[in-house]
Amino acid sequence: MTDLRSILDEAARQGLISPEAGGRLLPFLTERGVAVIEPQPVLVTEGQTWSDTETPRFVRGFHDVLITIGVVVALVGLWGLAPLYAVPPAILVLSEILVRRQRLALPAVSLTIALFCWTFLLMSRVFTPWTSEIGAGLTQFVAGFPILLGVYYARYRVPLSLALAIMSALALALTLLLRLVQWISGNSEFFVDHLALLAAISLICALGLFATALYFDLGDRLRRTTRSDIAFWLHLGAAPALLYSTVSLMSFGEGGRIFDLANMSARTPVVVATVAVLMLIGLVIDRRAFVTSGLLSLGVAIFSVFRQGSATVNTYIFTTLIIVGAIVLIIGTGWMPLRRLVLRALPPAIANRLPPG
Repeated sequence: MTDLRSILDEAARQGLISPEAGGRLLPFLTERGVAVIEPQPVLVTEGQTWSDTETPRFVRGFHDVLITIGVVVALVGLWGLAPLYAVPPAILVLSEILVRRQRLALPAVSLTIALFCWTFLLMSRVFTPWTSEIGAGLTQFVAGFPILLGVYYARYRVPLSLALAIMSALALALTLLLRLVQWISGNSEFFVDHLALLAAISLICALGLFATALYFDLGDRLRRTTRSDIAFWLHLGAAPALLYSTVSLMSFGEGGRIFDLANMSARTPVVVATVAVLMLIGLVIDRRAFVTSGLLSLGVAIFSVFRQGSATVNTYIFTTLIIVGAIVLIIGTGWMPLRRLVLRALPPAIANRLPPG
């Protein structure tokens, strides 16, 4: 698969630029979000053409997959044998070789996830966030993520690291806001008795995450730079956050737990309606990832309906799988025609700012 490095090498071989200039241009261009997009498959049907614009760059070849397998196996082995503090140097060394120099996409994602997991374990050991009170321990626990992931992005420019830094920064803002409300109320367990307010504040932060994803998305309408990859990861986190907070807000007095199967059947219409809205939003902004994130909750909702009935275990499990699978197939195969219908219904001022249909 063609990438920026191979293009610069070819330009040097043809004498258009010197090899030294190519070496200097590579980090200069990549740090500014310049990326190479290969031509997408085009389907011609009844005089119409369409192209898939949602192309997150995870894998550029099986070489990436092979290297990623080695990274995962080596880090797991190191994690099991060495102390926790021995893992970050290994992540940084691998990042310098595989991410900064070779610009490998899938290893960059795996190393970012490894850094996130290491940060989670470190913060869990240093602080005590798992209490009923939203206190300083939770704030300090969350604060480590945007700092470390932000520094990692500043060095290696991995879209996932920036997306995780943004999501953790919003989570930090949420904890600070909740602590402020607790302090004003004078009750350290204020939200135990006010779950609806907790859900409302969470919904505001989820909407903020979605707005941030749209900011990156609309800034790269044709999805030719890394802004599109950052938006992909943000949408992947925004959809379940919106779903969870919305359903929790509609679940007064039930603990606000989406996956509580004992109470799920009563909230099934809310879940189905929320997922339907998320699917419509995903169609408008051309993000299948946004749609996919809500399908798990939709499956749980359908599962609970059959569970409350007289069907046997095998019947409602397999029926749930068939229904969810059918929905995925219908949306997947009819994505572009459905999106054209939605775009035609929108005002031109809005449609022209969205990815073409």
